[in-house]
Amino acid sequence: MIKKFLNKVFKKREQAVVAINEADLNLSQSAKKIAFKKHQINQDLISSAALKTCEGLQNAGFDAYIVGGAVRDLLLDFKPKDFDVATNAEPEEVNRIFRRSRIIGRRFRLVHVLWGRETIEVSTFRGHHDNNQNKDDGSTNDTGRILRDNIFGSLEDDAVRRDFTANALYYNPKTQEVLDFHNGVADVKARLLRMIGEPITRYKEDPVRMLRAVRLSAKLGLKIDKATEKPIAELADLLQDVPPSRLFDEMLKLFLSGHAIESINILRAQHLHHGLLPLLDVVLEQPLGEKFVMLALKNTDDRILEGKSSNPSFLFAALLWHEVLKAWQVQQKHAPMIPALYNAMDEVIQLQAKKLAIHNRFVSTMKEIWAMQPRFEQRAGKRPFALITHPRYRAAYDFMLLRAESGEIATEIGEWWTTFAHASSEQRTAMLLPDAAPKKRRKRKPKKPAVKEAGSA
Repeated sequence: MIKKFLNKVFKKREQAVVAINEADLNLSQSAKKIAFKKHQINQDLISSAALKTCEGLQNAGFDAYIVGGAVRDLLLDFKPKDFDVATNAEPEEVNRIFRRSRIIGRRFRLVHVLWGRETIEVSTFRGHHDNNQNKDDGSTNDTGRILRDNIFGSLEDDAVRRDFTANALYYNPKTQEVLDFHNGVADVKARLLRMIGEPITRYKEDPVRMLRAVRLSAKLGLKIDKATEKPIAELADLLQDVPPSRLFDEMLKLFLSGHAIESINILRAQHLHHGLLPLLDVVLEQPLGEKFVMLALKNTDDRILEGKSSNPSFLFAALLWHEVLKAWQVQQKHAPMIPALYNAMDEVIQLQAKKLAIHNRFVSTMKEIWAMQPRFEQRAGKRPFALITHPRYRAAYDFMLLRAESGEIATEIGEWWTTFAHASSEQRTAMLLPDAAPKKRRKRKPKKPAVKEAGSA
């Protein structure tokens, strides 16, 4: 039994050596090796965690490259936010090399290598599905969408499996060479976004690539190649088949790219907006709603481009607010104002979850921001003092200012709260408006007549 096991191991090793030799042969035939002198990638812009991950894998005898969007951004002189590494080591082997690492995913098994607060995502070179015999490793549905993708292959296979030529670039930190299989460097320099392979097939494999094309076009100023662009409108319905959680992750990247307004315009031009967010179907067709949404997106873009953080909860609260308002009007026919608002919030969130599932950690904050809006109308008594101490006051206040700027509520309300927030205690007290609702006096119950005791006069 031991002999059989050893034979199996050595046979696998021999097959791996043959595969590597074939990969080297293919590499020499199809990949362009671009030296540092030509690409001029500045290693100071590369995360030390990504460099250490590549070094660890290479020291263990494996190939390792920084891959995808990071290489693309480096060629465009942008500092990448995230770094991915591709290797011929399988997930279990990567996991053994790095003490602080974990294997994640079922559909697409990856390894997260942890370096302090930074996480480097390591993927094994993916292979083709054509010759796959094991559905547990790779499978597709009736439309061609890849459901499971754990078929491993060569470096060249992996390059073919990438989506756009600009993302199929492999940078070796040790040699400082860029391997380019599909003229990606030329496309990056020409600011062109071009699909690898037949676009219709590639979009069917993963419809999210259509949203990715929009995001990269808006963020990097890349023009979508005509053949890449042509099938998008007719295949837009394929997004309905994508899990809502994946759609949310991609839309979050799109809205937090710093180019959300441009992304929205491209989404609409490509007919990709229907069904993703109610606001993109309805609100943008309403003058007041469109103005409010565009102000929120501009606010987000400005913050990100200035290097500031942006809260996804605030953004999605803005995107869905006019849907909440519409539902609130209907709910008030059946319930008092505040309970009706909470019913409306739940209704919109549940409807949204069917198309694009917003993470629960964002939903609770969104609801707090929405629920506080009626309280800004109350500027009498102790209520304003209580409101400014609320943990979510600042976010709700900024939200209210957008409503005032868009014309939804009077600008005077926003000005009052701005002054109130910076005023002294005495000034705040003087600013309070008279309470319009007179205090209801308790009705005193009439005193019961004294009961005379028996025998009393």
